[in-house]
Amino acid sequence: MGFLNRRPAAADANTAAATGTHHEKKPGLFARKGAHGSSTHHGASTFNSRPTFGQWIKATGLDIVTMACMGAIGLGVYMAKPAPSRSFPIEFRDGQIVYPQFAYPLRNEIVPIWAAALLAALVPIAVFLIVQIRARSFWDVNNATIGVLYSLISAAVFQVFIKWLIGGLRPHFLAVCKPQIPPNFIPSGNNANGYQSIMFDRSICTGDDKEINDALESMPSGHTTAAFAGFVYLYLYLNAKLKVFSNYHPAMWKLIALYAPILGACLIGGALTIDEFHNWYDIAAGAVIGTTFAFSSYRMTYAAIWDHRFNHIPLIRNSPFIYGAGPSTHDGFHDAVFTRKAGWGTHDAAAWAGAPGDAADGPRGTIASAGTAAAGAAGAAAHGAANGRGTHGGVVGAEGASHGLHHGGRHSVDRKPVGGSRMGENIV
Repeated sequence: MGFLNRRPAAADANTAAATGTHHEKKPGLFARKGAHGSSTHHGASTFNSRPTFGQWIKATGLDIVTMACMGAIGLGVYMAKPAPSRSFPIEFRDGQIVYPQFAYPLRNEIVPIWAAALLAALVPIAVFLIVQIRARSFWDVNNATIGVLYSLISAAVFQVFIKWLIGGLRPHFLAVCKPQIPPNFIPSGNNANGYQSIMFDRSICTGDDKEINDALESMPSGHTTAAFAGFVYLYLYLNAKLKVFSNYHPAMWKLIALYAPILGACLIGGALTIDEFHNWYDIAAGAVIGTTFAFSSYRMTYAAIWDHRFNHIPLIRNSPFIYGAGPSTHDGFHDAVFTRKAGWGTHDAAAWAGAPGDAADGPRGTIASAGTAAAGAAGAAAHGAANGRGTHGGVVGAEGASHGLHHGGRHSVDRKPVGGSRMGENIV
């Protein structure tokens, strides 16, 4: 079937009766909400369908404005002169260079900064689109693309502020500074001071002003920050879509595919030690910053990071996802994965027992004392019902949950494992 016209139907919200054997055609990646086929289920709309342009702008407009503002701020700081007046040693009285690690020659970059940024953005986006051969989810592409931009832009702004306010000497600093000390130089200001009067500032430099500014802003590495911000996000995305760390034994090629982005990030960062554009600690700092923002951005856009039951599910703004109350069959995100092994891609794979990662087996680990039979339906429909767009089964589930939790109560009942399935034990 064609790329744009096949998608399994959303399953019934009643997880006790769900079997995964009933499917009907669903619209493709670019089908609009309420379009032909099963973009509705029993008369109720699902979330996993393309919104109108106006709806999309309403949902993401603030992000677009924020990204533009942050990009402008980051560019302004990047173009500004280094803030501190940094002192540096040149040579002892006998002519020996104090710090030869800053005396390397200026070379051409193996990977220019623009190339590192493009690779960190375009390679993940290309993979997101390839995954849609199986996933066919507009919101998966949307969240993944928005998420990697969150990571790249936020990490870039973070690191340029550190460069500007702290910075440091690049390995080729003395080569571009080209310091000249007159024979009868009289100490003044920040020049010829410190121990044995060997410390100077940039006023004795005779090289190109732009090169000197750049050579004073070594830490952290912008190349490495961008590479890890984009490729670590891609790593987390691939783990979720391929279910590498999951509840079955995956093929080895998935492990190779998973760590290929990490290898790419390490190669980009490592190349900076070959062309002497960065010290090793600059690269380490950039990797930490990029990785931190990649993890943060992925968790903002997807339901989990390591919990294999939920980490493939894109989050919808203004509609909370309820963990552990059954698969999100009404949202249509249960099959937003690439792999089809071990039942993944059907609602049967969205097992909701146990708590292997960062999601509990129910809303804060509790189950409503009344309406427990409808708890699965309530959780499955809550992703849509939270903003008044609930689907079939959502009313009954919501009433049951409301009865058990009214007056702000958190009454819970004893739970014990019953039955068994290939996806784990169910808790009642």
